[in-house]
Amino acid sequence: MTHQSVTGLPPFPAARFIKEIGRGKDGARSMTREDAKALYQAMLAGQVSDLELGGILLSMRIKGESIDEIAGFLDAAKAFILPLTAPATADYAPVIIPSYNGARKKANLTPLLALLLARRGVPVLVHGVTQDAGRVTTAEIFAALDIPLLTTTEQVNAQLAAKQPAFVAIESLSPAMSGLLNLRRVLGVRNSTHTLVKIIQPFTTPALRLTSYTHPEYLHMLQQFFMTFADTQAGDVFLMRGTEGETVANIGRAQRIDWLHAGQCETLVDTQDNLIGGTPEAPDALDAQTTASWITSVLDEDIPVPANIARQVQLCVDITQKIQMRVL
Repeated sequence: MTHQSVTGLPPFPAARFIKEIGRGKDGARSMTREDAKALYQAMLAGQVSDLELGGILLSMRIKGESIDEIAGFLDAAKAFILPLTAPATADYAPVIIPSYNGARKKANLTPLLALLLARRGVPVLVHGVTQDAGRVTTAEIFAALDIPLLTTTEQVNAQLAAKQPAFVAIESLSPAMSGLLNLRRVLGVRNSTHTLVKIIQPFTTPALRLTSYTHPEYLHMLQQFFMTFADTQAGDVFLMRGTEGETVANIGRAQRIDWLHAGQCETLVDTQDNLIGGTPEAPDALDAQTTASWITSVLDEDIPVPANIARQVQLCVDITQKIQMRVL
């Protein structure tokens, strides 16, 4: 049995790849960029049997991804992602905000970040999951704010033209990648696609990707990846430790934000050890409706924008303007 074939192509023999990556943490060897592209393309196309697919995902989970493997996986993924076009008249390059974690301890303020950016005239694409057991997703908060779930390129274009954040579920942005994400329910652990969806760039022109990590080893891997495979056509990256996995600044103690561009890494915000300006106001509860109401109060200026998020917004505005000037 194969994994949801989308191409009708013949089965892909994956055993030779598993032989290399499946030797355990110390004995496994990483694939070349070309081999990683070939294997992941077959996985996305449904050409790999369920047995082999499980072996690949668990082997990569144990071994960890090399930067060449990440590059090859992304090369393959491009053909399976809905291509998007940034508004031609915008003064800023788009900001891409992945949202795959939601909130379980603190309110999810990713929607506030997106709305503040859109208010400044920055085209904003948010993509992610719509539901996650035990967490409050960005999609649920957007729904409470009457921001629609989009499924087509035309809908995204219209939403961006209206200077509103465009939210696209991963099921629509990349059905094939969504299928691999959903295997977490079967295997019980995350796989490489959980890393990949947070760094994809669907626009045909340069953009600013907001990317987060949760474990320190991913900081070094992603820094190395973005510096080694700098792609001016894709744009720039802000890399930060996630707020419960989300790429929005913590309203308490700010986390470090690195700007990765043209093979360079520049720290824009250092890790903050102490609160500045007292304890910031926060939503009373985590649920979508309470969070949406609180965000509305911030947008109406009844509640001040949390200082760390305000700084993140300004940084995004400054850099997306620089990116757009390069394009022009």
